[in-house]
Amino acid sequence: MKALITGASSGMGKDMAKYLASLGYDLFVVSRNREKLEKIYKDEKVKVTIIDMDLTNIDNCIKLHDMVKNEKIDILINNAGFGDAGKFTKTDLDKELEMIDLNVKSYHILTKLFLKDFVKRDYGRILNVASIAGFMYGPYMATYYATKNYVVSLTLGIIRELKKDKSKVKVSLFCPGPVRTNFNNVANVKFNIGSISSEYASIYAIDNMFKNKEVIVPPNMKLNKLLVKIAPYNIVTLINSYVQERKIK
Repeated sequence: MKALITGASSGMGKDMAKYLASLGYDLFVVSRNREKLEKIYKDEKVKVTIIDMDLTNIDNCIKLHDMVKNEKIDILINNAGFGDAGKFTKTDLDKELEMIDLNVKSYHILTKLFLKDFVKRDYGRILNVASIAGFMYGPYMATYYATKNYVVSLTLGIIRELKKDKSKVKVSLFCPGPVRTNFNNVANVKFNIGSISSEYASIYAIDNMFKNKEVIVPPNMKLNKLLVKIAPYNIVTLINSYVQERKIK
């Protein structure tokens, strides 16, 4: 059994990889920081293949698939991503374009290429890590919310296609709220609502993926998802502009 995880050098990517290793999966771990990957996974009892690669580069996404397409990967976890906070007129355009490349384009490319392989052999799993933000609109994090909206929409559309085709391939969407990871530092954001640990979020996501859950939302966000579904979008947007305390570092 083999699993490929992007963004595996920290946060949920690392914890998901560690949990899958404990279940006996050989790992293909992807991140830009090879030294950090080697340090994190040096004592694993399963086989670990380290791939240092910048997935903001579209060509690298295609190269990554080419590198492992004959490995018969069982699970792909698209997890790499980052955010940014601030007024849209003041946030850095280059950083936002890099965010779109990683949060949207890398997910799209890797999902498409691996899914074609999985469908051809009629087995495999994909877990796309999105966010509860993917069901909302986010003042002061407009670009990040938009990227997660894309992941939610794309993944749900794919799930419906697979179900119609009666495919045995399973695709899941993980939509947590705030998780205690390095994301907050990169995004220049501080949340005043409760966060869950990365380890808890990762185990919850993997366990529910294996239960073939299509949309996975941690318990602390289930009410939020319901409220988003029934409340007018302008109310949700207004609340989002107040519910999180942001600070530009």
